[in-house]
Amino acid sequence: MKYCAFLRGVNVKGTNMKMADVCQVFKKAGMQDVGSVLASGNIVFSSDQNAEDLKTTLEKAVSDHFSYEAFLFIKSQEETEIFRNSNPFEKSDDLHIYAFVGNPGVENVLMEEFTKASKTENEKAEIIDNLFYWQVPKGNTLDSSFGKVLGKKNLKDQFTSRNINTFEKVLKKMSSR
Repeated sequence: MKYCAFLRGVNVKGTNMKMADVCQVFKKAGMQDVGSVLASGNIVFSSDQNAEDLKTTLEKAVSDHFSYEAFLFIKSQEETEIFRNSNPFEKSDDLHIYAFVGNPGVENVLMEEFTKASKTENEKAEIIDNLFYWQVPKGNTLDSSFGKVLGKKNLKDQFTSRNINTFEKVLKKMSSR
């Protein structure tokens, strides 16, 4: 089965790693057809194992190799397509659209935090099929009230986010393998 591992916190705040090195860790852990998409920690691969077992195996392998506490969220090609296809927002050159990959139920935690946060014009969030989507004007991602919530330490093992365009690139890579 084809999967994508979405790593949290890669190449931010001092956690620097080359994707070629991450791919080698995946290969050593027994994954096939391994490749990366962008430098933000999106590793496409094939395996006969289920996602839960893969998460355990790969988090340990990446953590051990890079000497940091790794958090990965494993999604099948079909699940990754749902992230792309369920996007409730219309693409615009002025806006970023993010989808959040995480543990079951995290979408409700994120919506609660979003509801409490102050918002800029055109900043919106929706939950579609238990997936959390966030639209924010370009240039405001890290400065927005909700954007600051995303870095909370108590949430680091709960989710990671990707721009909707990243899902397009991941799916293109999955289809070519």
